[in-house]
Amino acid sequence: MFLDFTVKDFIDILLVAMLLYYFYRLMKDSGSLNIFGGILIFFFSWIVVSKILQMRLLGSIMDQLMSIGTIALVVIFHDEVRGFFKRLGSKRRFGLWSLFASRTNKQSDIDNAILPLVMSCISMAQQKVGALIVIERNDPLNEVIKTGETIDALVGQRLIESIFFTNAPLHDGAIVIRGGRVVAAQCILPVSKNLDIPKRLGLRHRAAMGLSEDTDAIAIIVSEETGAISVARQGKFLLNLDARKLEDVLVKELSETAQA
Repeated sequence: MFLDFTVKDFIDILLVAMLLYYFYRLMKDSGSLNIFGGILIFFFSWIVVSKILQMRLLGSIMDQLMSIGTIALVVIFHDEVRGFFKRLGSKRRFGLWSLFASRTNKQSDIDNAILPLVMSCISMAQQKVGALIVIERNDPLNEVIKTGETIDALVGQRLIESIFFTNAPLHDGAIVIRGGRVVAAQCILPVSKNLDIPKRLGLRHRAAMGLSEDTDAIAIIVSEETGAISVARQGKFLLNLDARKLEDVLVKELSETAQA
């Protein structure tokens, strides 16, 4: 069997592996990673039942589910399928390298966003302007983003300060940063029900904690009452941060995101 293994077989396996990796990234970005895992489990179960064990009754049922399931998947993942073919047909993105190159570019954008983030937080803290900034890591925040207004702009100190300016129409709620870009503002976050949160911490802190309990996102809070800067991550607070400590936290946490 192994003697019949040719270069063509190697290329075949390599292309299938790359295609599976691409769909894995696509499902991860859309928040459908669990569905992707379920599809793979069903697919390999179908191969074992129908092709290897050749169980006729169960195999015929699974064969029908496979044929119907293909159509169902196209309907369910309409946007993802459309994005796949759009990306495949783009000359700028065409090529196998495009499956792997985006992570380096994304990390560069994140690194460039850290300094404007720190500077804007320090400036707002001095003026006692309340702010809630969420930085997406590995867990997609699509459901949170849908609750706000789409922006899609590079992270900048003036942009962040103008959003949270007291009389600005988008100052309520949180902004979400993804890959070095502000993707949405005025987003609604889940409020933590943790009774151990000190009562002196307000609603912004509870919302930040709620998100950090459900996802691996980082939430930066600037208190409107005291001007104190805090960070919520992994269900815990880092309170009363100065510029250096805030920068150190962001560098450490976001560099871990790139390695994940």
